This record gives sequence, C-alpha cells and structure tokens, in this order.
Amino acid sequence: MNVSWEEAGWERLAPGVGRRRMPVWDATVGLVAGGDGGALMIDTGATLREGAELRAQAQRLLGPGRRVTHIALTHPHFDHVMGTAAFAGTEVYGAVGIDVLLRRDRDALRDDAVRHGVERDAAAEAADVLVAPHHLVCGEWTLDLGGGRQVLLANVGPGHSGHDLAVLVPGSPEVVFCGDLVEESGTPQAGPDAHPSSWPAALDRLLALGGENAAYVPGHGAVVDAAYVRAQRDALAARFDVS
Repeated sequence: MNVSWEEAGWERLAPGVGRRRMPVWDATVGLVAGGDGGALMIDTGATLREGAELRAQAQRLLGPGRRVTHIALTHPHFDHVMGTAAFAGTEVYGAVGIDVLLRRDRDALRDDAVRHGVERDAAAEAADVLVAPHHLVCGEWTLDLGGGRQVLLANVGPGHSGHDLAVLVPGSPEVVFCGDLVEESGTPQAGPDAHPSSWPAALDRLLALGGENAAYVPGHGAVVDAAYVRAQRDALAARFDVS
C-alpha cells in the first residue's frame, strides 16, 4: 500500500517529486514518479543497507506493482553512490567518465567512507558490488518515465567533482537536483577531485537549466532558490579567484 511523502519521512517538492535528507551526512536522495510505471531515483545513499531502505520506501510511495526503474548519480562520492547495488534491474545514468572512475577507485571510495564513519564491513561490502552507470551523459539526455513524465539529465560540470550531473524535472515548480554543486547546510566542499576554476561556470549552467523560478535541491541542506545559487556562485568565484 502506498503512503504519502510525509508519512514516509520524505519532503514533497512537486506532484510526483520528492526527496529525503539522509541521516549523518544530510545527503539528498530524490525520487521522481512517472505516470506509467517508471520511476527515477537520484543518488542511492552511503551503504547497501541505506540503498535497500530507500528501495523499500520508494515502493511504498509508488504503490503496488511499481518500483524504481532508473537511477541518476549526481557525482561519484561515497554518500551518493554506495547504495546502488540494492536496486536490482535498474538502468543507471551518470556523467561521462564516472564509470571508469568508479571501477578504478572503488578501494579509495571504500576508504573515504570509512574515514567519514561508515563501518568498515559495510563500506567493503558496498565497494565490492559497486555499480558503474550503464548510460553516460555527455551533454543532455531526456529520460522518458512514461505517462508524459520526462526529466532532463544534464552534464553541467566539472565543478564539485569531475563528473557532476544535474537533473531537471519540469513542472510547477520546476525542480533541479543539483548534487553537491550546491550546498545549503555548510560551505561547499572542495576535495581533491574538485575543479575550483570551473565551478562558477558549472553553476551558471545550472541556473540556465532551471531558470529563475525553479526549486534548486542541493546535495546537502534545504531547498533553495536561484538567488541563493547565484550568491553561492559568486562566493565560490571570489574564494577561488575566478570570474
């Protein structure tokens, strides 16, 4: 039996569109329900246990006989990708090059998860079965979820990482899942795989994608508006001394 977004502990953003803020790292996971059986999950949590929990919640939200059919990974950090293997039979999408990175660097991803507090056995288990995307987005990719529901996957990076993918869900309001290109709960994190000189331009592309009236969903924190994204863009440009 399906339940409301609120009953399941999710935040409803628009008709058929919601997100959950995961515990510990406050990472966003999104869900977009199609009108004819399809559904898109955006990011999958930090462990297989989190992925399985998200899969079960999605099935309750979607209703009998429905499940997640597609996954979009916004970038290749442990708290966003390690639960993917819990979603058997899904089509997985990511920015071009993320597949090579996830295959090559799974041990580094495991170690990063452990450094941030994931139990070693859980991190190792998730890394052993880590799923690389089947479909790679170079520019933009329109994904048809059925029933007139289409979403746009856009490779807007590099910025926070070398493989930043945004998801635009048309509607009222339009919703843009930003990954960690935008953060609200703290200062945007620039790790060793960040591209600081390109980050402001990535946010310019994000703003062009969503426009002035969209709801922008950061990788961590509360939903923001275009003015917030623009201010963060300017702060990053000043921080990294780029225009």
